[in-house]
Amino acid sequence: MKSKPSSTHFNDAGEVHMVDVTEKAVTVRSATASAVICMSREAADAIEAGDAKKGDVLAVARLAGISASKWTQHLIPLCHAIPIEAVSIDFEWVQREADEMDPSNRFLRCLATARTTSKTGIEMEAMTAASITALTVYDMLKSVDRAMVVRQVQLESKSGGKSGDFRRPQDGGKFGD
Repeated sequence: MKSKPSSTHFNDAGEVHMVDVTEKAVTVRSATASAVICMSREAADAIEAGDAKKGDVLAVARLAGISASKWTQHLIPLCHAIPIEAVSIDFEWVQREADEMDPSNRFLRCLATARTTSKTGIEMEAMTAASITALTVYDMLKSVDRAMVVRQVQLESKSGGKSGDFRRPQDGGKFGD
């Protein structure tokens, strides 16, 4: 006998299914997610100088993240197809104590915010956008630094819907490995 499932993606029989949202109310929903990419000073300098061989790293990464958000329903099997009404991608250099492996490493946080008016959340679209943004930074700079690491993809905040708002507690700008 199967135990009662603890996830909404399982029915009473324990079988995977797409959550039925037909009875849910349409509300304004927003989510912000981030991904961090660790890179060498040389790679960071290429971004800041705007002289990477493949072009404007952040412009291409921004476009990739926006585009990726629209493909989430095709990448995550149980995501609903929802109208994505706004996506923005921002970047910030993160200050961090020196990395033991290479004290010259720099950390770029890719922030993706997505908005919709829908019956279900937009968190996965924001997380997909943040992930692909960071991966595109890697692709644009891999000729400079193949040792870059994409890490810590996470939901920063969400608003709207029955479950209410969520905001990740601030940790003073530090992040884990």
